[in-house]
Amino acid sequence: MHVQFPRSAGRDAIVALAFVLGVNALGALPSVFIGSDTSWIDRPWFYPPSILFPIVWTLLFTLMGLALYRIWRRGPSRQAVRVALAAFGIQFALNLAWTPAFFGLQRPDLGIAVIAALWIAIVGTIVAFDRVDRLAAALLVPYLGWVSFAAVLNYAIYAAG
Repeated sequence: MHVQFPRSAGRDAIVALAFVLGVNALGALPSVFIGSDTSWIDRPWFYPPSILFPIVWTLLFTLMGLALYRIWRRGPSRQAVRVALAAFGIQFALNLAWTPAFFGLQRPDLGIAVIAALWIAIVGTIVAFDRVDRLAAALLVPYLGWVSFAAVLNYAIYAAG
């Protein structure tokens, strides 16, 4: 049984912030434990400045946290919400798997496989989120854009190796 407590703007803001902080903290774990040493990479001409990566990922994880909060607050009683939350979990697990595959193992080929699956999972998550909350789905579009760029970058690094 799901107990619904009265909503307040302050409580909603705190819960939304918890989602944002949680997604950022979990999202950062692979880089914290594995690192992101790029000394072994033959960088293509369009490789962005290294400082851009933590800035972009913080923004994307923040948008993901807000999107996840918007879905979660709809309550688990709706099948579409459960599907959306499961889709998010799958894509997030793939997101977390890319850093160990690419940087930890120094395997751009494995990184391509993970990022291809991630891209498909993000599209599925956007579709699932859209069935529950259109804004939540829209908040994931920049993430799909960045992962699309990252996939091209990953391939360029693989092809150069």
